[in-house]
Amino acid sequence: MAVWGLGSRLGLRGCFGAARLLYPRFQSRSPQGVEDGDRFALELVTEKGHIFAEELQKIQCTLQDVGSALATPRSSAREAHLKYTTFEVGPILELEQWIDKYTCQLPPLTAFILPSGGKISSALHFCRAVCRRAERRVVPLVQMGETDANVAKFLNRLSDYLFTLARYAAMKEGNQEKIYKKNGPSAESETL
Repeated sequence: MAVWGLGSRLGLRGCFGAARLLYPRFQSRSPQGVEDGDRFALELVTEKGHIFAEELQKIQCTLQDVGSALATPRSSAREAHLKYTTFEVGPILELEQWIDKYTCQLPPLTAFILPSGGKISSALHFCRAVCRRAERRVVPLVQMGETDANVAKFLNRLSDYLFTLARYAAMKEGNQEKIYKKNGPSAESETL
């Protein structure tokens, strides 16, 4: 499979079931490509060999399905393509099970947590930020009926999962999380 083609050199991006679209290379308002950032960030965490590495690898594959669903606009795609890129509820339910599995092992939240807890935890918080950005960009597409609502639901649950996993990683590595404390401009954050 070719990594590049004449269309990509001209700034065109292929969409499944639609004409090639003009796609500026660093366009900031498109949801397509945001899931690429999350896949890359997840790979950084997966290499560390944590017990959740298999889950992250599965999520990386599911993010590829998210990209396929986003690249298949309902208004212009053929029925066969829509059927192929339908995003099912299964991955959402699986994320919810994983969230519950880790949440029951964590102390209850009593304050807002700042991205912290060590390198793995911070990387997961970064993944969460990328995921939330993707979710914000997908919601208008769902509202316009251009993509499956399950895509937005998946990204929402993925954000929750990454937050929970960041807390779990910090706990397992013996790192403390910093909590948000509003006092004044010179106030420092405390640790849990």
